[in-house]
Amino acid sequence: MQTIRITTTQNIDIDYEVAGLGERIVAYIIDMAMFTVIIIATLIAIATTGGFERGGNGGLGLGVMLIIYAVLFVFYDLICELSMNGQSVGKKVMKIKVISLDGARPRLGQYLLRWLFRIVDFTLTSNLCALICIAVSDKSQRVGDMVAGTTLIRTVPRTKMQNIAFKPEADNYQPVFPEAARLSEQDIELINEVINNYIKSGNSMLVYNMAQRIKDLLNVTPPVEMNNMLFLQTIIKDYSHIIAQADVSPL
Repeated sequence: MQTIRITTTQNIDIDYEVAGLGERIVAYIIDMAMFTVIIIATLIAIATTGGFERGGNGGLGLGVMLIIYAVLFVFYDLICELSMNGQSVGKKVMKIKVISLDGARPRLGQYLLRWLFRIVDFTLTSNLCALICIAVSDKSQRVGDMVAGTTLIRTVPRTKMQNIAFKPEADNYQPVFPEAARLSEQDIELINEVINNYIKSGNSMLVYNMAQRIKDLLNVTPPVEMNNMLFLQTIIKDYSHIIAQADVSPL
């Protein structure tokens, strides 16, 4: 299993499992298969409705359809990654996604660079450049990833309630640390990521470092009996409850 260690903007080291070459190929095949099915279904629909038998109008309709199809094909990855948080349909099925090497969600410029360099990775080299680069790169990056400062990682569905960052609490829940409201959504996601990585790796220093940073940031001192893991879990609960209550409060 190949992993990559990413240092976040909060100087927290998190290990991610890098998406393998096979997973990326299958995701690409799924995306291409989807386009193939769409164009075949469209052609069948035009044929069954007599569109090809109507002279110029039928040909014009087919031409417009092919232009729309071509535009969607060219911009598909860029649109999907921007709107689906680094995933296309194929990547979502294979549970892989694009992230920035600083651990954050890639910026628009990074997505654009990845997309532009598809010309080098795929079009001009018939996919050969991408395959070789991903296979030999220590971070499984194609040229577009190297230029943009991104890579693809595997994601794991968080189906267990204890692994969900925004777990709902009872209405009568009393936050232990009201200061948690000063945190951002990104802070809570990072705390949750640290907890999940601790569960997988057993690296207690991740939890300790994250807890110390949150204590310093919020200027809070937890009770003596509350360990660092419980402190972080409580911060998540408090934040989730405070934000949930704010959302339902009458104007």
